[in-house]
Amino acid sequence: MDLAEMIGCCMSLPEVEETTPFGPDALVYKVAGKMFAVTDPQRVPVGINLKCDPERALDLRDQYDAIQPGWHMNKRHWNTVELNGSLPTALLHDLVEHSYRLVVAGLKKDQRKSIEDRLEIS
Repeated sequence: MDLAEMIGCCMSLPEVEETTPFGPDALVYKVAGKMFAVTDPQRVPVGINLKCDPERALDLRDQYDAIQPGWHMNKRHWNTVELNGSLPTALLHDLVEHSYRLVVAGLKKDQRKSIEDRLEIS
């Protein structure tokens, strides 16, 4: 999966917006104003930072060389996922959705319910 496909995966989730709060080089993907993914398309190697449950983050880093502690992020809660072709597409989709769901779970009840209802439909 390349970066364009990862961005498409992010944008396919309910109520996601692409923003550039850190300048034009960083694309930030948010749900209800909360960040769940960030990438710099000019950075080599190409990758994306995704929020992750801390225990799962450690397991993933142990399993896959292409998953490292989050670059310029809280290393406990974020992973940088290199898009070098070594990770299964299904895993990449799962990591995007996992990040998104972690953020949704932290939203206020009414916001969370609205988004979760839309997730069940898709």
